[in-house]
Amino acid sequence: MASTKWVAGQIPSQTGKTVLITGANSGIGYQAALELARHGAHVLLGVRSLTKGQAALERLLREAPGASAEVAELDIASLTSIHDFSRRFIASGRVLDLLINNAGVMALPTRELTADGFERQFGTNHLGHFALTGLLLPQFRGAPAPRVVTVASLAHRTGKIEFDNLQSERSYVPWDTYNNSKLANILFARELDRRARAAGSRLASIPVHPGISKTSIVDNGPGMGSKDLKVRVLKVVAPLIMQDDVMGALPTLYAATAPEAKGGEYIGPDGFMEFKGYPKVVQARPQALDEAVGKKLWQVSEELTGVKYPLLS
Repeated sequence: MASTKWVAGQIPSQTGKTVLITGANSGIGYQAALELARHGAHVLLGVRSLTKGQAALERLLREAPGASAEVAELDIASLTSIHDFSRRFIASGRVLDLLINNAGVMALPTRELTADGFERQFGTNHLGHFALTGLLLPQFRGAPAPRVVTVASLAHRTGKIEFDNLQSERSYVPWDTYNNSKLANILFARELDRRARAAGSRLASIPVHPGISKTSIVDNGPGMGSKDLKVRVLKVVAPLIMQDDVMGALPTLYAATAPEAKGGEYIGPDGFMEFKGYPKVVQARPQALDEAVGKKLWQVSEELTGVKYPLLS
């Protein structure tokens, strides 16, 4: 990466490209959608709530007049919704140039299950995106330089993959479960890139993290009014270490568009402890680089979701 600070103004033309972003109605997902649309991409705002999605679309069109975007109903916590969306997209015959796996939930106070019986954080943050990416894989084949960007977190640093407790059945600790799901994001993204390289695919898979960014994910998880100690500490130190969602989206946008971005790299902010700053290649923790765990997680994810990746097998 060049020594100069990378900013959204350096995004090359995205004209003619089709982009899908999950959780695109707010925060980093919205900011990524806005910039990609500003640079010519046709952006699908993947959202669980059509009402929130429509409000986000209207905001985007106000901020980027003439942009090309649409709302796509997609609940990443539901395999039924993921299959329904994928069938519609494939039937449309459209090529997919870029998928940004961004939607997520964080540190839910109590253990919840998705409609498919998955623990909600692991099911949403990892399994939903695993299934979506696999189902849409054929649509990348017509793209000249397809990419999958998966948004992880600094929280992966204390994560661990316990194959006998993936769904937190044995014990549920809100932050531990979140950290584990974010570790799974990196393991998945890197394993996808390895498989793409081995298959001779043009697809590049790149994990990223936004540093500590002010988005709605805390409110949608423990809540800023929570008595959770980490949230209370976060409120106190936020002005010093947090950045807004515009800056938080830069690692995602760099990975999605920069010609020099490479599959398998991990992109995050360049500031102190990677809390905030401009995008650069950063180093994931050793547990995120364990290829054996990545392969096993992939196998288990296929079994849990029923989604196979035949083009990369």
